[in-house]
Parts: sequence; C-alpha cells; structure tokens
Amino acid sequence: MWFNPIIKWLLRSPLHGFVSNNMMLITYTGRKSGKEYTIPINYLRNDSVFITTSFRKRIWWRNLRGGAPVTLRVQGQTLQATAEVIEDDEGVAAGLMAYLQQIPHLSKYFGVKLDADGQPNSANVATSAQDKVIVRSKLVQ
Repeated sequence: MWFNPIIKWLLRSPLHGFVSNNMMLITYTGRKSGKEYTIPINYLRNDSVFITTSFRKRIWWRNLRGGAPVTLRVQGQTLQATAEVIEDDEGVAAGLMAYLQQIPHLSKYFGVKLDADGQPNSANVATSAQDKVIVRSKLVQ
C-alpha cells in the first residue's frame, strides 16, 4: 500500500503519538525467504496480548502459522512477542466479536451492525469472520 512507508516512518519517529494508540509495527521473518519484513497494522491490546485482524487473501500472516517470534513497535517501545494465527471460522468469529465489543465504532468497517445495546450482531460477525484471520501476539516475559 502506498501509505505504508509513511506510517512506518511515523511510528518510528517521535511523532508516533498521532497514530500509535491503535497502530503498531510488526516485524517478522519470512518462512521461505528468511527475509525480515516490517508492516504497520491496527491492534487491540489486552495486557500482554496484542490482537489484530487481516483478510485471508493477504499473505503476510501466513509466516506466523504455528507460532513465530515477532518484534512489535508499540507507542515508541520495541517489544518481543510470539505471534500465532487463528484461522478456523469459530475462533476468528470469537476473536472478532471480542475485538468489536471493545472497539464497537470499527464495526462498520467489518460490515457488522450493532444491536440496540451497542453490541455487535453475532450473525454479522460470523459472516465477516469467513474472510478474516486473527493474529494474536503475546509478549515474551
């Protein structure tokens, strides 16, 4: 994407505060190439766990299958973590539901409607989960 270099620069700079509340850099190693890749991603943090979503058609997350060490650049800090991918429909739906319950204003980007109580519609979440994966990165202690 054309804006990734700009976001990467911004997240590495002292100006990261403009975007680092919900964006971070993830650095991982390609399984076949051995090359190091760094990409900006959105995230939700729960203590020592960072969660993000990706479309299944994208390929970056495939390098994390089965668990992989990653480096996260979050709010000006460099952190070591182990990432895993959740691909099964039920696991993705559960992860997406938890994600949207904490950040309901993002529901529209996932094609998920909110009910009268402001909670994500579970049928919409299940439909949205079909073309997504969840990447879960846990900090190494």
